[in-house]
Amino acid sequence: MSAGLRQLMTLAWPIVLARSAQAAIGFADAAMIAHLGEDALAATTTGALNTFGLMILPMGIVFIVQSFAAQLAGQRDLGGARRFAWYGLLLAGLSQVVAVAAIPLVGLAVSQLNYTPAVQALLTAYVSIRLLGLGAAVATEALGNWYGGLGDTRLALLANVTAMIANIGLNWLLIYGHWGLPALGVEGAAIASVIAAWLGLLVVAVVFARGYMPGSVQAAVAAPGVGRLRWPEFTRMLRFGLPNGLNWFLEFSAFLVFVNLIFADLGTLAVAALMAVMQVNSIAFMPAFGLSSAGAILVGQAIGAGTPDLVPAIVRRTGLVAASWQGMIGASYFLFPVPIMALFARDELAASELARLGAVMLAISAAWQLFDAAVMAISEALRAAGDTAWVLWARVGLAWAVWLPLSMWVVYGLKAGPAAATACMVVYFVTLAIAVAWRFHSGAWRRIDLTGAREPALT
Repeated sequence: MSAGLRQLMTLAWPIVLARSAQAAIGFADAAMIAHLGEDALAATTTGALNTFGLMILPMGIVFIVQSFAAQLAGQRDLGGARRFAWYGLLLAGLSQVVAVAAIPLVGLAVSQLNYTPAVQALLTAYVSIRLLGLGAAVATEALGNWYGGLGDTRLALLANVTAMIANIGLNWLLIYGHWGLPALGVEGAAIASVIAAWLGLLVVAVVFARGYMPGSVQAAVAAPGVGRLRWPEFTRMLRFGLPNGLNWFLEFSAFLVFVNLIFADLGTLAVAALMAVMQVNSIAFMPAFGLSSAGAILVGQAIGAGTPDLVPAIVRRTGLVAASWQGMIGASYFLFPVPIMALFARDELAASELARLGAVMLAISAAWQLFDAAVMAISEALRAAGDTAWVLWARVGLAWAVWLPLSMWVVYGLKAGPAAATACMVVYFVTLAIAVAWRFHSGAWRRIDLTGAREPALT
């Protein structure tokens, strides 16, 4: 194994496992609630999806903390890097306040969606509860990415594994009503997720509060005191983080429109099948995203150290590893879709409409795996360099101007079914992969000054 690949994998494996733990939470929620029927499965999976859609903006913003930490560590400014952890926590606290204030509006928002009254009632209850854990999820992302930027990706793993174990155990207690507790069903799944989120944050917050710093960085970086927090630095984080957050939010909003409006018109069975497919796909996506995040850490450190010529090789290496994983998973989707989807069916395989429909959609999803790997590896590298605004316009533009109009034409114009609508996602990933590859090869990212090192010092 080459030194570069070894360095990538050393950073990547905790992130991969951490992201896999996040995926396992959603997978477990869906699998453990499936016995309650299609309404409960649709409400829980779409509830989790819509909750993530609400938290994805602040999570996307604090994700830029990793880029600042990596570049400032490369510049040997650990004190400056630590301030950005506090900026991430500040934004997480503000996000929780907004989330609590939004709870009374959940019912009104859900009533506008094309779900049956039973699904709407379950969905409203689920989302209202899940919003109580939004700030914890954002704060965990901020601290996990901050430590990741400094080269320690194990703390995010510890936090996410803690949340995963707690979530699965609490699901068993609260969904089914074991140990004398009431069987709360969908609401129990939501409560379990909230408690698990705060427990995950507690793990990494205690470590941060005790002042832990990665040993390799502590030894290599001259670290002045953190000093007072600086408003210009906080606004700089927002300047580069907001496009990243809007990127995630608006692209994900397009997906929510796809699910809640376009796919919802195809029936509850189609929605439940699509959500099951997306939960399975998250098992492939999260490790690949973890690999891409590890590559982004190396990109940020290389730029901060003044060696940007190392970046293309890092991106190629990251992309090849991510594509190998995605390709293998995609092949399994294509070869064994029915047994995989049977995990979400409460009837026998031969009689399960959910398994049969989901199997077709899962096989189609295999087609976008390699393109998704390329998108993640390159767009994460661009984010590490601070090239967040261009990526925002590319992803949002293609999502809203290509994917959604194409999906609407296929469903409403051609009167096609769920399989054809799912195929529209393949078109989106192909065009997006071409766009981000062109941007990276243009070299525009080399001219971006993320940390302000080429500007007068902040005061």
